[in-house]
Amino acid sequence: MICYPQILCVGEILFDCLADQLGTKLNEVKSWTTYPGGAPANVACGLIKLGVSTAFIGCIGEDKPGDELVALLKKIGVNLIGIQRHSTAKTRQIYVIRSQEGERHFAGFGNFKTEEFADTQLEAEQLKEFLFTQAKYLVIGTLLLAYPQSKKAIFRAIELAKKHQTSILVDVNWRPVFWQNIEQAKPLIMELLKHADFIKCSQEEAAWLFNTEDPQKIAQQFPKSKGILITLGEKGCHYYLGNHQGVVEGFSVTVRDTTGAGDSFVAGFLSQCSDHEAEILNNPEVAKKAIIHSNAVGALTTTKPGAIAAQPTKKEVEIWLKNRSITNN
Repeated sequence: MICYPQILCVGEILFDCLADQLGTKLNEVKSWTTYPGGAPANVACGLIKLGVSTAFIGCIGEDKPGDELVALLKKIGVNLIGIQRHSTAKTRQIYVIRSQEGERHFAGFGNFKTEEFADTQLEAEQLKEFLFTQAKYLVIGTLLLAYPQSKKAIFRAIELAKKHQTSILVDVNWRPVFWQNIEQAKPLIMELLKHADFIKCSQEEAAWLFNTEDPQKIAQQFPKSKGILITLGEKGCHYYLGNHQGVVEGFSVTVRDTTGAGDSFVAGFLSQCSDHEAEILNNPEVAKKAIIHSNAVGALTTTKPGAIAAQPTKKEVEIWLKNRSITNN
């Protein structure tokens, strides 16, 4: 029996190597702890924990780290049919140093060049079209635009999504460390965003890409878009959904690690859309509740180290919101 996931997440999966010592420079870090990560993989795992069937599509090395990541996705319940394995390129690892407050800074790839990793080798011809036939949403980031082969795969995924009327959410997720040629990044990202039904970015990314942090003004640049989500870190989210705009404040929590918080926000948002997108786009109160839920998923993820390990379940989010007298239904 073929399993048709509701949501497809295409892109990178990797290991984040987090500095154990907070507030230290790269050359001063004494030890690292590895955590599974990669934005599309984080979103996929977050969605599964929130009760939404999801597939991850990406390329992983035929190495021990790759085996560990596949085993993790399988354990969580992510659909693995779309995963490609590369015989020589390694599974990506990225080093992350953190401030005393837990804010992260990407510090490179150790002894390897960014283009040497398996995720850059995702092949367009190997994308499985049947996965798109009943999917509601396709989630893609921008990192794989930095490499010729994976860029081709990203745009092939968009073609398949359009063919099968799958809505597209693009998370800008700007990471300069992934790009060999920074000058190519902005025009490529802007071209990708033309195909998006939903655009999610941080406040800083909005200012860089669009010269504005107003989601309504951004929406005017992209006629196809149904919604713009601008995350403000601990301050919450500024959004434009349908024809209504608002700001929902963030939650005050004790932060352990901010890695993956934005990805969990995306998972929270799409879990709401998968149930009632039409109401979110047409009813301001439903839209606000969807963003409250998304903020809660993101906030809870920051209370524990790592991206995937820290993600809350649907029940945990519901209880957490209920305890704060915030309805989410």
